Amino acid sequence: MADPHKFILYRVTDRIARITLNAPEKRNALSFSMRDEIVRALRTAESDDAVSVILIDGAGPSFCSGYDLSPGNRDNPKEGWVHSAHFDGWTDQFARSCLRDWMTIWDLLKPVVVKAHGHCVAGGTEILSMADIAFVADDARIGYPPMRGMTTPDTLYFPWKMSMARAKYLQLTGNSVTGREAAQMGWVAKSFPADRLEEEVMRELRPMTRIAPDLLAANKHSVNQAYEIMGFRTALSMGWQWHALSSRLRPGAGQFAEKMREGGLKAALAWRDGSFKREGFD
Repeated sequence: MADPHKFILYRVTDRIARITLNAPEKRNALSFSMRDEIVRALRTAESDDAVSVILIDGAGPSFCSGYDLSPGNRDNPKEGWVHSAHFDGWTDQFARSCLRDWMTIWDLLKPVVVKAHGHCVAGGTEILSMADIAFVADDARIGYPPMRGMTTPDTLYFPWKMSMARAKYLQLTGNSVTGREAAQMGWVAKSFPADRLEEEVMRELRPMTRIAPDLLAANKHSVNQAYEIMGFRTALSMGWQWHALSSRLRPGAGQFAEKMREGGLKAALAWRDGSFKREGFD
């Protein structure tokens, strides 16, 4: 049977369903089509009795460079969007759809693990942060630079993944940290040397696959429920609204898009990140 996926790879081995982001020429930028395929693959793995654990990783030099901002991505309809003149897709529905996609990970009965290497930024950190467990390479670069000149995060995970001091530092600066630093601050579970990442992650996952899926589900959702009692779901549902407000109502909201129209994406990124790079920050 032909592989129905164009932007991911999907296979099941030893009770692990592996979803690999597979657009290495774009550093696995998250197009609408890729996001839809990820969600469908998660649902497939959830209903497969041969699967106990789901692993998401990335092909090529990086796990994920964030959301695909290229004009061509806008030409492909996003599953689940309301196609109406009353609701602008990019300002009203984009962040809402991101949250809906990644809450699939949270709500899934089976545990979802991320293995990240290279760059893991913006939308990539949303997948990493919504996963039940995240393992990263020591030298991975993890951060959310769009907060410097575009919007607040689509999925407002920062306050839930680290201390208030770290959350405010990273969200107010948009700076990145290494995988080793992310593990030290509790953003991810563990980091490993890049050349041993695959080996070490498999060593972690093999014992998990021997736990009964219904017990894994009970353990996952008992922890999830505790965070929901503390307001996790409500806070994230407000996060996409802040994204919409920050992309529309503040005076400089359209500057990044204007720079991109004038000089392309590289020029817009240089405008957004230039002063931070001059000071030695990613």
